[in-house]
Amino acid sequence: MVTKKKTKFFKSLRFRIMVILVILGIVPGIIATQLMIGNYKQQAIEVRTGEIRTQCAILCNQIIKENYLNDPSPESINSKLEVLANAYGGRIMLVDRDFKVVKDTYNVDEGKILISPKVVKCFKSGEATDYREYGQTLELAVPVRSADVPQMQGALLVNISTSAVMATVSELEQRGMLIVGIIIVLSVFLAYILAAVLVKPLARVTKSIEDLTDGYQKDEISVPDYTETELITDAFNKMLTRMKVLDESRSEFVSNVSHELKTPMTSMKVLADSLVGQEGVPEELYQEFMRDITAEIDRENRIITDLLTLVKMDKKSADLQISHMNINQLLEDILKRLRPIADKRNIDLILDSFRPVEADVDELKFTSAISNLVENAIKYNVDDGWVRVSIDADHKDFYVTVADSGMGIPEDSLDRIFERFYRVDKSHSREIGGTGLGLAITRSTITMHHGVIKVFSKEGEGTTFSVRVPLSYIP
Repeated sequence: MVTKKKTKFFKSLRFRIMVILVILGIVPGIIATQLMIGNYKQQAIEVRTGEIRTQCAILCNQIIKENYLNDPSPESINSKLEVLANAYGGRIMLVDRDFKVVKDTYNVDEGKILISPKVVKCFKSGEATDYREYGQTLELAVPVRSADVPQMQGALLVNISTSAVMATVSELEQRGMLIVGIIIVLSVFLAYILAAVLVKPLARVTKSIEDLTDGYQKDEISVPDYTETELITDAFNKMLTRMKVLDESRSEFVSNVSHELKTPMTSMKVLADSLVGQEGVPEELYQEFMRDITAEIDRENRIITDLLTLVKMDKKSADLQISHMNINQLLEDILKRLRPIADKRNIDLILDSFRPVEADVDELKFTSAISNLVENAIKYNVDDGWVRVSIDADHKDFYVTVADSGMGIPEDSLDRIFERFYRVDKSHSREIGGTGLGLAITRSTITMHHGVIKVFSKEGEGTTFSVRVPLSYIP
């Protein structure tokens, strides 16, 4: 359990914010400390080099002035060389133009030939400097020359210790490490607090969702601290609203199913009880009652069939039997089959084919969908009215439009006509018949063909259904 909590913490946004804040606090501190120490070391070496160069320049002038290269007896020059060497904890050697050591403060190599790279470089191009950090030494070769003679008289080779500078650098590094350690502790502490503050709104979002899930909160959640939390809560509230609508639709659907299935059963029971409760029922009345019972059974069967069709579509278990069809001919067959129904009310069925259209559709399901639209246009039309079906296409889709001169649909009902069992006028719909599932099945069928169905209507002027379906079906 403890391991799980640790893993959960390390995967949390809070931990990642802490890491980022700690890095942002530590890295600049380390970089700044190293830059300061590096700059100090460089400046200290440059200052020490400048001091040595100045002292050597003074000594070189005195060496030329007193002809020390030819006569190294003057004690004043010897003492100054010794003092300079002792002051900087190093060694000084004076070499003439023949690379012979005239003076060595260590008194080791006097009279010997010294062919040092620094001395050779000094004779060729002037002063030569070399700083060795690991050996903590600074080697400097300074030319000895007279202002009156362009040729170099000799070279002063100075080798001094930089241990004092490095000791100061080491002390600075220790202090720098101490400062970095303090920065690390403060960064971790401040990052922990700041990370907790930054993720607090997200924790509030989680708490609100949990309260809503547990039933302690019924209203929408709102955490407007950050733009991100506001977007999350807005998206969740939209989802919640949609879930409430779906739940209400489910409840209404269950209620409607119960009502629609119960109504035929009630009618059949009333008719059967009437027959059972009467003796010597005339044959004509008996047959009439049996015809009514048969009609109610057929109605019950249609409702159950339509419900099973919708369930199959919802589960996506209804496979489409796609075939390449002539849509113009398919529409002609639909109108031919429904024309007798329209003729009873003197309703004209008109087909406008703007161009030949062939497309990939499930013949049975697509025919059923368009038949539902045309049949509804006939049922909810006025006597002596018209129903106009048009077919057109472009390079990608084909379009079927079913327009009528009927009673129209109220504007507040347009968004709900595709819901199951929804009826605009329940009393009038009961007289006309139907299960209230036709448009729901039609929309599901068009959707399965990757198409779109839209409705446009004005009460008292008629209704137009527009269907758009791709010419080629791509699973």
